[in-house]
Amino acid sequence: MVQEQIIARGITDARVIAALRKVPRHLFIDPGIVNRAYDDSALPIGEKQTLSQPYMAARMTEALSLAESEKVLEVGTGSGYQTALLAELCFNVFSVEKIRLLSRKARELLDQLEYHNIALHVGDGTIGWSEHAPYDAIIVTAGAPAAPKPLLEQLAQGGRLVIPVGDDQGQTLLRITRTPTGFESQELGECKFVKLYGKYGWRD
Repeated sequence: MVQEQIIARGITDARVIAALRKVPRHLFIDPGIVNRAYDDSALPIGEKQTLSQPYMAARMTEALSLAESEKVLEVGTGSGYQTALLAELCFNVFSVEKIRLLSRKARELLDQLEYHNIALHVGDGTIGWSEHAPYDAIIVTAGAPAAPKPLLEQLAQGGRLVIPVGDDQGQTLLRITRTPTGFESQELGECKFVKLYGKYGWRD
């Protein structure tokens, strides 16, 4: 997976590549489809949610440009796979998941894998997790109509938000950086994610 799907497509960050080699992706999916764990595709994890394609997880993680000392917020814990990748790369990971069952399952697995630098919360990810702000980086693993204002407000100076933005007709992966004068946005290519539901996302 790492050689053919990640490195061959241009991912060069050595720390991201090492994290992808270390985190056991097959543990984060249903045992019934474990033979597909390292396929070049997104996979269902229940509750109408998916585990992102390996390349997309790598692309988004690399775009965060994480340093070991930094603090990151993840919106959309899902299976916990992306959460584990982040935990390999930075000091503290805070992750918000709207669906309680997914958050509980992720917590159990992440504890089994002995990740002690992760805090999970059940709630509306579009409003972030203000108690622990500001964040050096924020990653959103579902598609929003626009970058939620609370997430932008919870970025530290120089902080990076990586988020898919768009609708059913198409989504674009954005990296938004907070600067002393506002926010700078960079398009990173097309993508396809499940919808981000919440107060500042899509409405149920």
